[in-house]
Amino acid sequence: MTSWAASSFTTFYTLDKVADVLLAAIKADGTVLTAGAGHSLAAVAETFYRAGGLACVRPLYHPSLLPMHGALSSTTAERRSGLAAEVLDGVELTDKDVLIIFSTSGINPYPVELARQAKAAGTPVVAFTSIATSSVAPKRAGTTLAEEATFVLDNLVIPGDAAYPPAAPVTAPSSSLANAFLWNLLLVRLLDRATATGFDLPLWRSANVEGGDAANKAMLAKYTPRIDVLA
Repeated sequence: MTSWAASSFTTFYTLDKVADVLLAAIKADGTVLTAGAGHSLAAVAETFYRAGGLACVRPLYHPSLLPMHGALSSTTAERRSGLAAEVLDGVELTDKDVLIIFSTSGINPYPVELARQAKAAGTPVVAFTSIATSSVAPKRAGTTLAEEATFVLDNLVIPGDAAYPPAAPVTAPSSSLANAFLWNLLLVRLLDRATATGFDLPLWRSANVEGGDAANKAMLAKYTPRIDVLA
């Protein structure tokens, strides 16, 4: 088995395990927290208030991490030790919750410190990261997200993110696509498990289809008190 095939097999196996953990958390009325920095925030946006997505998702972020609020400063922010503690200030993490962190490199203080703090609170941590990338990148936090996480979903993105042309990649960054694909694979497994146990997942409906607003009303009433950005 090639290394790529072996890594893919491990990822699919881990997806099943993470789906089980997520279902248990949701059944226990826990919260699924999602985090990232820079362009990994695209994956966080994909998890939150999304038609077909989980209603119990709470996104974690800081304006300084958004490239649109300052490109160079967003790079500086994710390399700053202590920002994770600021973002988690006031967030009551428990063993009923799950923290999902998107970071393809997985080597900066922000994602690594998020994982450490969550694990200290007993919260399982799921990393969407690239083992190939983190293995060659400078460890700015002394360790990597993959080493700190409870579960690792390898998005198989090559170092540098760009994917084309294959011989010397310079364009077509792939991490956003890979993370969105893995997230949807996880949702599929989660729904199948929930259906098999007779449990209704709290899933958003599109606000642009008939009955969508009415279907979402009950979930907004339930989750807005704990996820203030739903308001």
